[in-house]
Amino acid sequence: MAKKISQLDLLKEFFVNNPNRDIAHPEVVDWTTKEYMKRTGEVFRDPDRGIRSLAQRGFLIKVKKGVYKYDPEHVHNRQLEDFTPTQKREILKRDDYKCVICGRGRKDGIELHVDHIKPKDLGGKATISNGQTLCAMHNFRKKNYKQTETGKKMFIRLYEAAKAIGDTKTMEFCTQILSVFEENDINGHIEWKK
Repeated sequence: MAKKISQLDLLKEFFVNNPNRDIAHPEVVDWTTKEYMKRTGEVFRDPDRGIRSLAQRGFLIKVKKGVYKYDPEHVHNRQLEDFTPTQKREILKRDDYKCVICGRGRKDGIELHVDHIKPKDLGGKATISNGQTLCAMHNFRKKNYKQTETGKKMFIRLYEAAKAIGDTKTMEFCTQILSVFEENDINGHIEWKK
């Protein structure tokens, strides 16, 4: 008698057979529920939970809400997505051992984390440019609210990109937004040079 396949193994089989393709939940759910019934005679109870579990474990890349992709290279190079101790030290030093959102740090007795700006489960890599220092509170909030970085940094980068191509309209827009940050002393430790 053939060994009974697990629900997670069936999900993996589907994605492995459809590599490097953005796949929405309904397609996966339809195939796996029918296939599981055919092979086992049982109902596949919660394929959505299984898909999320595979993404959390690094087997799948979450492209956007309800859409996942299996990339064989991503899975095999999973260890490359975690920051090395050397990278963590470099990121902490670059950020002056302070949370990039609130500016508090070691001197304040705050626990600091080195965080992926683009999360690992969305394909974020362990590079210095994709790392940021967050206090435990803001790291928790970022995960809960699905934020990627402080807004001030985003507008500074947008301003600099607009300046590089001479887009004065976007520069003016960013100046207005960044002025609000400064007037309210939000992210004051992040310097903006006009």
